[in-house]
Amino acid sequence: MSHTPQNPVLKTDFYINGAWVKPLGSATIAVVNPATEHVFATIASGTAEDVDRAVAAARAAFPSWSETAKTARLEVLRKIAEIYAARHEDIAQAISLEMGAPISMARDQQAAAGLWHINGFIEALENAPDNADAQQTQGQTILREPVGVCGLITPWNWPLNQIALKVIPAIAVGCTVILKPSEIAPMSALLFAEILHAAGLPKGVFNLINGEGPVAGEAMSRHPGIDMMSFTGSTRAGAAVTRASADTVKRVSLELGGKSPNLIFADSAIEAAVERAVSECFNNTGQSCNAPTRLLVERPVYDRVVQLAASAAIKTRVADPATEGSHIGPLSSAAHYDKVQRLIETGIREGARLVAGGPGRPDGLNRGNYVRPTVFADVDNAMTIAQEEIFGPVLAIIPFSDEQDAITIANDTPYGLAAYIQTGSEERARRVAKKLRAGMVHINGASLEQGSPFGGYKQSGNGREGGHWGLEDFTEVKVIARPGIA
Repeated sequence: MSHTPQNPVLKTDFYINGAWVKPLGSATIAVVNPATEHVFATIASGTAEDVDRAVAAARAAFPSWSETAKTARLEVLRKIAEIYAARHEDIAQAISLEMGAPISMARDQQAAAGLWHINGFIEALENAPDNADAQQTQGQTILREPVGVCGLITPWNWPLNQIALKVIPAIAVGCTVILKPSEIAPMSALLFAEILHAAGLPKGVFNLINGEGPVAGEAMSRHPGIDMMSFTGSTRAGAAVTRASADTVKRVSLELGGKSPNLIFADSAIEAAVERAVSECFNNTGQSCNAPTRLLVERPVYDRVVQLAASAAIKTRVADPATEGSHIGPLSSAAHYDKVQRLIETGIREGARLVAGGPGRPDGLNRGNYVRPTVFADVDNAMTIAQEEIFGPVLAIIPFSDEQDAITIANDTPYGLAAYIQTGSEERARRVAKKLRAGMVHINGASLEQGSPFGGYKQSGNGREGGHWGLEDFTEVKVIARPGIA
């Protein structure tokens, strides 16, 4: 894929009521290639009036879609999966261009994640009981019914991963939706709309508008015609969605930030543990909410871990996302680059010991939002870089004395999304995992299985995405009490 400047592609239509329509306003948003800093596309910036149109379409479609048989909904989902698989390369190229994921990673992880979740929801829906098979006693029936019209706001860091985690379960259970993808990475979402249209989804079930959070996102959150908001992004923005939704008392599901601890005990396989720690922290250029960005290390192996982590960071390649192979790319935007640079400089100013990387771009890269893979040692958990989500390839290493000290430090954070444990003792792994205040705990490199519940404690949000938990998030529980039959 060429990264040479060219006239920006115009993608200003919205997908509303089964058709591509012109926006009601005239404002536009430039979509910037983070590797070159050149504008490569222009999208429309939606207004409250555009939101009204999308909500009207979704509300009109809801009665019919909510009563559509599960078999028919499954047929549509399988068609979506089939078309998605056929357009896998288009999706990977779009994600790489819009948010800077290296193309090999965009294929193998970014685009692949969307299809993985779609197939996971198909399996979950296949195994979910129909309301015809609802829980019944002699005197009552308990049903799960679709919550209604759902507003979905998704982020730029894993674009199709998050869209699939919201759109697919919502429509699977019979909801209708309005999607507002991130204005930083909207191109893959437009491809997703094309896929759903080609799959024959009835008009109005899925609608897409582009726009800025404080305008289109705020209008969605406040809209009385939207029954539920599902948001993934920063904790600050999630709080704004919650406040805007409060007047209409709509359900709000949030998947927010993280500052996930990775505990390395002295009895673990140190080299493998450190290699995983650095790789998982830097994957996607550190732009993952569940990245293990705090490395907590038992003191007897602390110096060795610091040395290994610094070496791994120095060996981490940073390159153009259009280049095939294993490396990290740029950060998603110039504003995000500036934020990460400020936090690296804050780490130095607050006294953390810089052992790899640091401020500025990597050698040989004089443009683009590239960051040097950075490792800080001797970090105190009260430091800014240990408490704030950096969302870049920056690892903070913190020593601990014993198991209880590790648990205390790990839980000393506003977040509670994920946690990671490296140990040679199964008993310790089980014991520590139960004491960590996080929604997901990974032991010795284990990954989540398909259909696992994704979400966290505290300021990492509420609700769970994935599998049957993801389906249930978009349902209401109804009990029907009936008189006995004489």
